[in-house]
Amino acid sequence: MEILSVQNLNKKYDKFELKNVSFSLEHGYIMGFIGRNGAGKTTTLKTMLNLARADSGSVSILGKVFNNNELALKQKVGFILGGTTFYPKQKLRNITRVVKRFYEEWDDDAYEGYLKRFDLDSDKKVEELSSGMKVKYALALALSHNAQLLILDEPTSGLDPVSRDDLLEIFQELIENGERSILFSTQITSDLEKCADYITYIKNGEIVASAEKDAFLDTYKVVKGTAEQLTDDLRHRLVGYKENAFGFSGLIKTAELPDDHALEAAPSDLESIMIYFEKRTALLPDGLRKE
Repeated sequence: MEILSVQNLNKKYDKFELKNVSFSLEHGYIMGFIGRNGAGKTTTLKTMLNLARADSGSVSILGKVFNNNELALKQKVGFILGGTTFYPKQKLRNITRVVKRFYEEWDDDAYEGYLKRFDLDSDKKVEELSSGMKVKYALALALSHNAQLLILDEPTSGLDPVSRDDLLEIFQELIENGERSILFSTQITSDLEKCADYITYIKNGEIVASAEKDAFLDTYKVVKGTAEQLTDDLRHRLVGYKENAFGFSGLIKTAELPDDHALEAAPSDLESIMIYFEKRTALLPDGLRKE
């Protein structure tokens, strides 16, 4: 069952536009939302939750149209927007006292459990928390009102590798029972290699692909070769490439790799796909492309 469905979402600004953004997420999975700076990740998340009004399109959460059930559905969504800060001089307990009033299903026992799980001291002030602990506090608030869908904008940005790894483990624990799902945007593609089940890739306000992660990765190979091997035919086949003193490296669809090639070919990763795909516009294969 789909916990989230985004269909043909459009939002136009003077110098940027979301164009027919569509993707969906089922219960019990993690979806990574990727794209370079300015591609439209944050705009998409804000528009989904009506923090920016869409020009057209629809968003459904838990099978209900969001715009028709906004107040009720926001009870079921935990949203952490990148750059959001709490009052730095306030203690956590004071902030929580205010936040809990907005949620009908607030669970004090669950909240205390998450404080213990995340090693948070409610007597500390926000300014005394590290970046990682601030994210964990925001998660504790989101999870204590029975949020079934977590929408997180750059939650691991600015965290050290150990803190990021801890957070990714928490994400995986949260979806184990199949009742929650997580959609989070990031530019740290190695995080998604560890925990994401699905990848949605946005470029210039359009969804390029939304697919199961392993299928997405298997669709491409990273290739290397000599300058002589970079023929006109191969240039046409490559999604993108870089030339260097030793020859070239590039990305090619697995199906486009010649049977008789003498190229050095290796499995792709998300970072390579993003780098080479941004170097040249190319269509993704049927089955991974979302119109």
